Order: sequence, then structure tokens, then C-alpha cells
Amino acid sequence: MADGNIKTKRVYEEAEEADGYRVLVDRLWPRGISKEKAELDSWVKTIAPSKELRQWFGHKEERYLDFRSRYIEELDANPDADEFADQIAEQIRTGDQVTLLYGAKSKTYNNAVVLREWLQSRLTGI
Repeated sequence: MADGNIKTKRVYEEAEEADGYRVLVDRLWPRGISKEKAELDSWVKTIAPSKELRQWFGHKEERYLDFRSRYIEELDANPDADEFADQIAEQIRTGDQVTLLYGAKSKTYNNAVVLREWLQSRLTGI
């Protein structure tokens, strides 16, 4: 799988055709954006970090490495994550770009970045 097949983007940024398959990967709907403006193909709440992990992290940069480890543990134990990985693999096989959308302010320290890494490690060889 080419690294460029999965990207991350704030849901508040303008949708572009180059985004391909747009999937929101947050458990909560982002504030201040309508479903029409979000232009989603899918919203997969069940692969987002647990409420407890999300609240503990609080988007604090100094907690990111611990958050990343804990979230990967949650993904590895989550049967919905396997199904999600299969769906993403299918999108990529059909030649589609996949964009993981998130609401966090930080483009570097958020769950979509971790999820992208996790997916890439699972989908090598596609």
C-alpha cells in the first residue's frame, strides 16, 4: 500500500475531490459543522478512542505517546477495527484515496494520525 492512499484532515477543512472516501473517525460529532458541510461517506464511531481514553488524553501534547500506545491497544482488541480495516483496504483496492477526518485542533496529535499508522501497518501489501 502506498503511504499516500490514506491521509488525515480536519473535518472543518473544505472537502475536495482528491479526498476520495471521507470517513469521520471521532466518537462525537464535531461542533459547529453540519452533516451537509462535512460531506462524509461514512462515520465510524466504534473505532474511535474510548470515552475514558479521549477524556484522559484531553489533546495534551505531553500525553500523546501514552495516548498512542493505549489507543493502539484498544484498536487491537476492537473487533470493529478489523472490519473497518477491511473496508479501508477495499477502498484502496478500487483505487480510491481515503481521508480520515477528525475534529481536533492539532494536526499532529490526534486519534486520526494514530489510526492512519495502525491501518498502514495492517494493510501493507495491498
